[in-house]
Amino acid sequence: MPPHGRRRASLLPVLLFLLSCLLPLALAVPSVIGIDIGTENLKAVLVKPGIPLDIVLAKDSKRKEPAVLAFKPGNAQASSSQLEFPERLWGSDAVAIASRFPGDVYANLKPLLGVQASREHFVATHQSRYPGMTVTATKDRNTVCMKSETFMTDEEPFTVEELLGMQLQNVRANAEAMAGAGTTVRDAVVTIPPYFTAEEKRAVQTAAELAGLKILAMTTDGLAVGLNYATSRTFPVVNEGAEPEYHMVFDMGAGSATATILRFQGRKVKDVGKYNKTIQEVQVVGAGWDRTLGGDALNAVILEDLVAKLAEHKQMKAEGTSLADIKKHGRTMAKLWKEVQRMRQVLSANTETQATFEGLYHSDLVFKYKISRAHFEKLAADFEVRVANPITQALAMAKLELKDIESVILHGGAQRTPFVQKALETAVGSADKLKTNVNSDEAAAFGAAFKAAGLVPSFRVKEIRTSEAATFPASMAWTVEGKDKHQTLFGSNSLAAKEKQVPFQFKEDFSFVLSQQVSGGLDGPWVIPISTVSTTNLTAAVKELKDKYGCEPADIKTQLSVGLSSMNGLPEATRGSVSCEAVEAKKGGVMDGVKGMFGFGKKDDQQSLNEKDAEPSSAEAEISSSISTSSDAKATDAKAEKIEEPKIKTQTVYVGLKSAEAGQPSITTAELQRIKDRMKAFDQSDKNRKLREEALNSLEGYTYKIRDIIEDSGFIAASSQKDRDQIEKKAREAGDWIYGDGADAKLEDFQDRLKELKKLVDPIALRKDEATLRPEKLEHLKSTLNQTKVMLEGLFKEHEEKKVAVASSSASLSSIAAESSASAASAASEASASPSTTDPASVLSSSLKDELEDLDDSPAIPISSDIDADPNADAETIHMTLGPDGASSDSDFLEIEQPVYKDEELAEYQGKYEALAKWYNEKAAAQEKLKPTDTPAVLVSELTKKADEVQNLIVDVVTKQMANFGTKGRGGGKKKSSSTKSKSKSKKTKTKGKGKGKGKKTESAEESVTGSESVAGSEPVTATESEEGTSTTAAVTTIIKDEL
Repeated sequence: MPPHGRRRASLLPVLLFLLSCLLPLALAVPSVIGIDIGTENLKAVLVKPGIPLDIVLAKDSKRKEPAVLAFKPGNAQASSSQLEFPERLWGSDAVAIASRFPGDVYANLKPLLGVQASREHFVATHQSRYPGMTVTATKDRNTVCMKSETFMTDEEPFTVEELLGMQLQNVRANAEAMAGAGTTVRDAVVTIPPYFTAEEKRAVQTAAELAGLKILAMTTDGLAVGLNYATSRTFPVVNEGAEPEYHMVFDMGAGSATATILRFQGRKVKDVGKYNKTIQEVQVVGAGWDRTLGGDALNAVILEDLVAKLAEHKQMKAEGTSLADIKKHGRTMAKLWKEVQRMRQVLSANTETQATFEGLYHSDLVFKYKISRAHFEKLAADFEVRVANPITQALAMAKLELKDIESVILHGGAQRTPFVQKALETAVGSADKLKTNVNSDEAAAFGAAFKAAGLVPSFRVKEIRTSEAATFPASMAWTVEGKDKHQTLFGSNSLAAKEKQVPFQFKEDFSFVLSQQVSGGLDGPWVIPISTVSTTNLTAAVKELKDKYGCEPADIKTQLSVGLSSMNGLPEATRGSVSCEAVEAKKGGVMDGVKGMFGFGKKDDQQSLNEKDAEPSSAEAEISSSISTSSDAKATDAKAEKIEEPKIKTQTVYVGLKSAEAGQPSITTAELQRIKDRMKAFDQSDKNRKLREEALNSLEGYTYKIRDIIEDSGFIAASSQKDRDQIEKKAREAGDWIYGDGADAKLEDFQDRLKELKKLVDPIALRKDEATLRPEKLEHLKSTLNQTKVMLEGLFKEHEEKKVAVASSSASLSSIAAESSASAASAASEASASPSTTDPASVLSSSLKDELEDLDDSPAIPISSDIDADPNADAETIHMTLGPDGASSDSDFLEIEQPVYKDEELAEYQGKYEALAKWYNEKAAAQEKLKPTDTPAVLVSELTKKADEVQNLIVDVVTKQMANFGTKGRGGGKKKSSSTKSKSKSKKTKTKGKGKGKGKKTESAEESVTGSESVAGSEPVTATESEEGTSTTAAVTTIIKDEL
């Protein structure tokens, strides 16, 4: 306990403040996703506490969702100025309407990301497969965008970033639905192919931003697969002399084929304290690719053959339909494209397949097509030789040979094609090297999700450090005295997250450009500017070195740090500095500075306080002179020895850098905001459409429900024939309206129709339900009121009896007290006249005992032994000594049982009962007069409420009774207290209680005796007794409520 006069500071406010700060963090559930952005499909994996690495299911519960978005046209063309937009469909739902609305179904967008409309190969290839789509170019950036036929002609076209952003937004919505209510998904790691340039990476980043996602990192497909491969394995520790493992990931999907060579190794690193730990490392050392070798290219081979045979059909020839006409027909090509995808997959497991088309191009045309695996492989012979090219490129970049590769990990759907498997066996030299030890469809998504979890501190995962390769060489260019300079900084296999120090001779602010040297493309090598970097304070920094440290311009060095970003692998300037070597300024100690501040100076500068005031004598001067001469000589020699060489130190001033995107212009802020506003309008339109559909379904379902309602016997009893005929008529009109004019109705129209029907049905349904439940509720309330009446009558009777008994006992006790006082006075006078050893108190005690023995069965008041006899004392507070010889002893107690309730309380109880009984009688009588079809006079809810009021009245009465019983049960007498002892003692106390015949004595060993005098009738209650009384009352109250 703190000393008196001091209070310990309360920690409660501090704890509450900390709780308020930490609670939002605790409630914020972290969730991240890894997204594999494929050409044909999108796959995502969610990481959340309680859901470790689980695939995100599409709305149709499939583990992957087609990367397709569609605008389902309405009855009229839409515009951004309108509140209602076309319905958006994703995945399988979008694919299903491709043949009906080929101009508004957007598929295979990945190859068009960041691509300029001038790159004809990409645009032409896409349009040959999806001729129904209208491809155009953006105004400012000249990138590919799509024009929708659903919107008016003046509507801005949709950029590829916007369309992909909508798809990612849908993936995010599925992930949040899977994670549960209250969970928000914001952070993501996405996969990209190794050949993506800076422009394509920025397009992905823009699409993610539009979807509300923050990209933690971009990882190549091969590295994501390798990371998933490494999660369940350990590798040789290279800093203990072991050799790393090299594996190749061959990924052939719908759009392209890539080969990525990875180095897997373990490494001992420093851990916390003196301990070491072993981590795993996965590094990209080489990559190769073919941007157009994939499942879509193989589908196109079958499509060309199918269209050629369709053009030879006799009906097509008769109609004069040419091959070019078929290829331009959007609906026909959409049907054919969907079917050839299925046929190629079937040929991977079967030797032949066929398809039948009805209403193709012409409504009455029936066309059958059959193809064998052998014929398909003959058509795709040119593609078979291209399978080995990515492998050769990757080995060349990594400077390795096939014998150095331990296995080839297969990933992607197209690699399952039989001739691709054969080509791979030939390329790697043995089928044993081909491994299917990862999920070929989901490994990249799981690897991306694992990387995302490792980047968020909220998750603790196996420590695997990954490193991307630059893929394309990175360089910087600048101009000096009108001459262009160029320097390559990173090679194609340089690892990301590493920096290079680049020296310059500039002494004034300058700028330079960071670029990518892209090669291996279809339209030849070219340089892509990434960013323009400018120094902001180089001139001022050089001046500072000159003025502050005396540096010569020739000695000043300018140096910049350039590295590959760990987020997207692009080169970036991280920091800059200028430096020179200069003499280090001598600094005084802390004490010297303090002394100088107060005017004391250094020790060598201090003089004796008496030195200026007293002049030395001549003798003292001579002695002092001789001593001073010798000491000065020694000091001079010592100082000469202590002279040190000046210290040379490199002085550095940091230089600020400002970076701006270069090359292809990014989407402007205004354009980005316009796109976000349109996406929000789409979201609101989808929400309104969903509410409208729910209202329509509710109305339609209610019209069918009414058919059953009006035939129910209870409903018939509670309604008239006229009411039922009117309801049936309104329901029939609503049903006809739904399938007629209501097809284009608004949300409010459906809601109004439903309200109109419910307005007719609900009152009758209420009467039906009330008629079923009311009798039981009325009987219950009546029974409860009768019980309450009987209870109150008993209480009134008992109360009057107790009042009479108390009055009689008080009168008898007053008479006895008066006689005892007179006897005591007489004995006192006799004692004063003739001294005696007899104690007056003993005489009084003896007389009282005799007279009180007859009151055993009567109510009594407590009599204590610690009060002087006072003739004027009240009868209820008389204290008399009962012990022999005046000695203190245990007391016998006699109680008067007082009335439990006051007159006002009983009157209040009676008033509540009478009001409730009157209400019941009035309502019951009124209800008896009504017909089943009339509005009820009393509702079941009202009866329930009144029954609760009666129950509460009974509980109040019984609770007070039990509280009085608990007080009496703890003991009716006073415990003896002593004024000479300051400490409390525990003792047994005898209690005489009221009962039949003689009172029964009980003993209690838990009552405490207070150290101060107490007045009779106000005995202190211990904590133990109080808790017992409270718990007993609460328990009885609960039982009463349950019984009622």
